[in-house]
Amino acid sequence: MLNIGDLAARLNRLVINILLIGHQKAARDWQRPLVVMKYHSIWLIVKGKGTFTINGTPYPAEPGKIFFHHPGMRIERSHEPENPLEYYFLRFNYTEAYWEKEQWLARPAEECPFPLEGAYTVHNTPQLIHLMEQLDKLWQRRGHMTAMRRGIHLHEFLLSLLQDFRAQQLAGDTTVAIDHTQDYMISHYQEQLTLEGLAQMAGLSASHYSRLFKKSVGYSPIEYLTHLRIDRAKELLALSDYRLKAIAQSVGYTDEFYFSRIFKKIEGISPRDYAKRNRLAPVKRKDE
Repeated sequence: MLNIGDLAARLNRLVINILLIGHQKAARDWQRPLVVMKYHSIWLIVKGKGTFTINGTPYPAEPGKIFFHHPGMRIERSHEPENPLEYYFLRFNYTEAYWEKEQWLARPAEECPFPLEGAYTVHNTPQLIHLMEQLDKLWQRRGHMTAMRRGIHLHEFLLSLLQDFRAQQLAGDTTVAIDHTQDYMISHYQEQLTLEGLAQMAGLSASHYSRLFKKSVGYSPIEYLTHLRIDRAKELLALSDYRLKAIAQSVGYTDEFYFSRIFKKIEGISPRDYAKRNRLAPVKRKDE
């Protein structure tokens, strides 16, 4: 089963470049013989009924299905002549690049497989079709600002896909409860919150709440709370002259030494070193 939080984390690290977008209404005699894929691609089925065979395994191709193909996959496609396929496809490449612990990290696609592969079922097909339609229209235009809009729409498409997967895994009331506890932590991170208290707020047992929260968000509830506190501390370290003890207390830590250990574990440097690197120092005028 997909872990939506982990999937979102992996997609967030990718820089994706669109190579080609298309919209096809297949003819009645449409059939594609066995090929070995050269590119990463997304195929969203709009209408019709057919079969996509991936590495020897057949999958139904019909509305509500989306396919992610990778280089090296062996693909064969066909459809029922009386019910021809209509689909959008998007070909892309990517690299991994992200900021972590005060440094940029990067890896080529060969070292970080794309996190979605094969066939998936989606429920909110109209929203995904709408976004793909917008991408197709933008592909027919040129310009740097248009390219930026294509990138934004692609991220919206992937976000909608993740939200669809999430809705399939979690009941509506559970999703609302998890979102509510997230909002509560954002507003009350400086307080002494506990897993048990947050679970009670969500109406779930602590173990079940923690498991669902991590599946949905990518962090356990306490990890999420810790990152909220550290993010707020980073803001105060960079933009204020408060003492370290005051900053620790303002984000929910009574022990500044424990706060420093947690900060360094997450950011890779101590709070004092972070402040030295990121706090703006006043510039002396030449006439002073």
